Order: sequence, then structure tokens, then C-alpha cells
Amino acid sequence: MKFLNNIWMAAGLVSCIIYTGCKAPALVQAPPAKVAPTTFANSSDTTNSGTIQWRDFFKDKYLISLVDTALKNNQELLITLQEIEIARNDIRSKQGLLLPRVEGGGGIGIEKVGRYTSQGAGDASADITPGKGVPEWLPDYRLGVFANWEIDAWKKLRNSKKAAVERYLATIEGRNFVITNLIAEIATSYYELLALDNQMDIVKQTIRLQQNALDIVRIQKQAAAATELAVKKFEAEVLNSQSLEFDILQKITIKENAINYLLGRYPQPIARDTTGILNLPPTQVSTGIPSQLLKNRPDIKQAELELIASKLDVQVARAEFYPSFNISAGLGLQSFSPKYLLTFPESLLFSLAGDVAGPLINKNAIKAEYYNANARQIKALYNYDRTILNAYIEIATELSTIKNQQQIFLLKSKQVDTLSASIEISNALFRSARADYLEVLLTQRDALESKLDLIETRLRQLNAVTNIYRALGGGWN
Repeated sequence: MKFLNNIWMAAGLVSCIIYTGCKAPALVQAPPAKVAPTTFANSSDTTNSGTIQWRDFFKDKYLISLVDTALKNNQELLITLQEIEIARNDIRSKQGLLLPRVEGGGGIGIEKVGRYTSQGAGDASADITPGKGVPEWLPDYRLGVFANWEIDAWKKLRNSKKAAVERYLATIEGRNFVITNLIAEIATSYYELLALDNQMDIVKQTIRLQQNALDIVRIQKQAAAATELAVKKFEAEVLNSQSLEFDILQKITIKENAINYLLGRYPQPIARDTTGILNLPPTQVSTGIPSQLLKNRPDIKQAELELIASKLDVQVARAEFYPSFNISAGLGLQSFSPKYLLTFPESLLFSLAGDVAGPLINKNAIKAEYYNANARQIKALYNYDRTILNAYIEIATELSTIKNQQQIFLLKSKQVDTLSASIEISNALFRSARADYLEVLLTQRDALESKLDLIETRLRQLNAVTNIYRALGGGWN
């Protein structure tokens, strides 16, 4: 017991000497976090659509089926799950460093020392049995248990483990963020596919109208009421619309393949609603208040956890300046002959030692890692602020998009109705020779463009709703 007290007194004296010369240098302080606005568009309503489960937010059964498939097979999501497993194993690794390292084993060796050495001279005078000395070629048989333990006096190992836990939780939030983005990407791609279907139908209807007008102008030419120029103009317009039909068909194929990629499967037709995108009214959304983003958005929670981990990394790096305390011990059996190996207590081997070590000179590597840890902490803080700023701007932008696209849709609808009526009027006037062919062509072209624009406007409305649902953190829960 007195021996152990002497060990700890010596260790304490050495550690005090080392500690006084190993204080961590001062660091650049991280700037304070920015304060986010308290409301969106001056609304204090706390109702938040981001808390609605995606199955309840999206009503289309085909879309729900696509999302279900993607959540099972998407490769990016599966990769993220493996990153979570890696982070979980890192916690186990850090936990292991807190516990003593115990190893068991044995060994066999042989040794010959010089005759005229202190060890050789001592061996010559020792007898194991009467009249017999120690063998010149001395075997060595060992069997025992050995332990080594670093005392976590400065919480270096515990903080390292805590940092690993925070990063593990951050990977879970990263998975949730992938899920949120995946659902939004599938929804927007699905709506784009519906829009292309509608555009294809409109182009086909336009081709039929143009073909009828072409037949009329051909009849008029035969009656000398129209010229060959008019026939060629109508033929060119039909050909242009037919080429547009194949262009849309190619876009449909590309979009279907993009959705199949998100679903983790090879190209195949995408089952979808055939009622038309214009019959899908945008869902009403409520944004709540900005402070709810801290709880709902996975990327904000991920950035917060990474910031906490980086702060713990600074504490770990600081502890490298302080002395480390290690205890090593061994218990086993040792003998130069197998028949003496189990002889007690003569073959008993026991050792116990305490070590104190700390940096004194040339601490540049430790300082560099300390400064790097602090720089990573400030970087994580900036990333946290940027993530919150990005979330707020995304929501503000999509709110404006929803509002403006609603007005655009109403005006475009009136434009489509007006131009659709003008087609009938221009055709009637053309048949009675009261309008020329250019008026008919321009009217049909304007009507086609307005109908395609109306579909694009509805698509932007639906995508804005999907994007604001994603921006609010909806989908992962």
C-alpha cells in the first residue's frame, strides 16, 4: 500500500510540472449565432403543414405508391443507412477506449546470456535442484493476463465518445433529410410527367384542328379561293406541331426513366393519373413560424448536432495539452521449464506500473490540431446559420411563388378561353373568305402556346406547394 502511495505522489508531482507547461493557447472566439425573423409574411399562425405525414399531404394514390417503392429501393437512401451504421460503430470504438484493455496470451522463447555478465554470473550460482545449475540455454514459458488503462482525468475520451454520439444522431437527421428531398423530387417529377401528358393531348388536338384547316384551304385552292402559299403555310404548321409531339414524347421517356432511377429500378412505364394536371388543385399549406424549423427541418437539426460535436472536438484537442495517466498491470505464470510453470507461488508473475506523460517541447502538432478543431467549430457554426437562412429564404420564395402563380393561372385561364373562342371565330371567317389564312394560323398558334403555358403554370403551382412542404421539413416523419 505504501508503494502505491509513493507511485501516486510521484505521478502527481510530475503531472503538476507538466501541467504548468502544457496550458492550451487562446482561441479565436466563434461569432454569435444570427437571430432569425419571428414570422413568415407577418403571420403568427402556428399551424404547420410540415408536421403532416406525407401520405396525408399527397392525395394521389399513384404518387403514394411511387414514394413507397422509393423508400425501399432508392440507392442514395440505402447508402445513407450504411453511413448511420458506420457512425454507430464509431460510438462503440470510442466506448472501448474508456475501458481497460485486457489481453490474455502466452509465449515460448529461449535465451542465452553471456557467461561473464551480471546475469550470467548470477545464474551460475543458482541451483534449482541440488547439484544442478541453471541451463546455459534458458527456455522461457509464459502464460498470463495483461491490462492497460488510460485514466480519463481530463474527459478527453468521454468527450470524444459524446462527439461520436452527436455525429451518429446527425447521420440519422441526414437520412431524414434525404427522405424529405426524395419525396419532394418524386412528387415534382410525377407532376411534370402529368404536365407532359396534358401537353401531349393538347398538341394532338391542335394537330387535328390544323389538319382540318389544311383540308379547307386545299378545297379553297381547288376553287381558286386560296393560293398554294396558304397550303404550304398550313402544311408547315402541321409538320411543326407533329415534331412537337415527338419532342414531348421524348421528354416523357426521359422523365419516366428519371423516376425509375429514384425508385431504384430499371426503365418501365410509370402508372399515373389520367384525369389531367389541370384537375389537380394545389393543396393549401400553412407555414407556421420560423422557430418551428429548428424542430421540423432535418438539415437544421443535423447542422446543430454537428456544431455540438465540433465543440466537443475542441475540448478533446485541448486535453491533448495535459498529461495523460496510464496504469498497466500483468498477472500470469513464467518459468524456464514446463514442469515448473504451474508451481505456486514460485512461477507467479505480477506487475503494476503507473505512467504520467505530457508534451513539453515542440507542441506544434498538438497546437495545429487544436486550432483546426476550433476552425471546424466556427465552420460548423457558419454552416448552422447558413442552413437556417437557406430554410427561411426557401419558404419565403415559395410563398411568393404560390401567391403569384395563382394570379397568373387565373389570367392564363381567361386567355385560353378567349383564344379557344377565337379559333372558332377565325375558322368561320376563313370559310366565308372574310379572314385570310395568316389570321387562322396565328390564332391557332397563340391558342396552343396559351394552353401549354396554362399547364406550365399549374405545374409551377403544384411544385411550389411540394417545395414549401419540403422546406417546412415535411416528409421524413
